[in-house]
Amino acid sequence: MHWAASSDDVPVLDTLLDLGADIEADGGVIGDGTPIADAVAFGQWTAARRLLERGARTSLWQAAALGEADRVAACFPPRAEPPSREEITGALWCACHGGQQRIAAYLWEHGGDVNWIGYDELTALDAAGRSGHPALVAWLRERGAMSAEDLT
Repeated sequence: MHWAASSDDVPVLDTLLDLGADIEADGGVIGDGTPIADAVAFGQWTAARRLLERGARTSLWQAAALGEADRVAACFPPRAEPPSREEITGALWCACHGGQQRIAAYLWEHGGDVNWIGYDELTALDAAGRSGHPALVAWLRERGAMSAEDLT
């Protein structure tokens, strides 16, 4: 499952799931997590979306990267403790990795740090640029986002 998810091999994912594979199996490359964690982290969007269609659960960072606004909002229930600033910042970074400007804006409004140097030693700006999202890059720059090169 994890290999298929991290290589965007949807036919293999479907076959394994049809044969009873556990969609929530731990053991992935990313934090020993589930197949959707690997798919999202490696930018394998087709596989990640298929896993969603097939019932995969998501964390805040995974939902953010996929632009799943309802799932992201569900992590901020009224009258409950919100995610930590670190979790929000990590999710904002992932939203930028996935090119999800609307979700990035939501997370920025909730305290996400656009200048956190995160995964692959990149900021959210760097991640958006690497993923080919110039409008998101411009939006981030308007909010003071900088490249990791400028921050170190």
